[in-house]
Amino acid sequence: MATQRAIRPPIFGKKQVFLPNFVLTLLRTPSSPPNFATFLVPLSLNKLDLRDYLFHAYGIRVHGVRSYIQMKKITQDKPGSKRPKPRKWFRPKSIKKMMVEMERPFVWPEEPKEFDSWDKSTFDAANKDRTQHEEMFRPDFREKPTGERASMAEQAKALLQGKESWRSTPKENEWDINGEEVEVETDVELPKTGP
Repeated sequence: MATQRAIRPPIFGKKQVFLPNFVLTLLRTPSSPPNFATFLVPLSLNKLDLRDYLFHAYGIRVHGVRSYIQMKKITQDKPGSKRPKPRKWFRPKSIKKMMVEMERPFVWPEEPKEFDSWDKSTFDAANKDRTQHEEMFRPDFREKPTGERASMAEQAKALLQGKESWRSTPKENEWDINGEEVEVETDVELPKTGP
């Protein structure tokens, strides 16, 4: 006859976190198996903190944690600066990722098809406007052709290929008004000035 064995309390999970002052971001990784989850964590968080947090906050038992710090590429200036400074090197803050192996599998919810409830169109328009505005402050902005110049190049190409014909400039007297000038607003009363 088989006897039931008492379930031991976990060895870990003694550090209780009631009000965490950090942010964990769960990353969507479709290539990972369902019992693995990847998090974007602060640089100060360690493996034991993540394991304790997942156990106390969500009741998830973790078999193992793998972590790595990903360094960002060196750029010529701080991102988002108002006045770019060429040849002033800056390395953005590194990011830390942790992958946990969970006891039970986790299934992601389906991605939404429509983003109307999040007002994504406004976000995309603001993002496009911001990137266009930032382009004006780049050091090579004056070297790039403007939209008018590109339009003139297209018109010249169409003329050379014979798709459009050349229209001559109007003569001097073509723009003259025939007849007398006519007052448009006759019923407007102007206020009197002076005594």
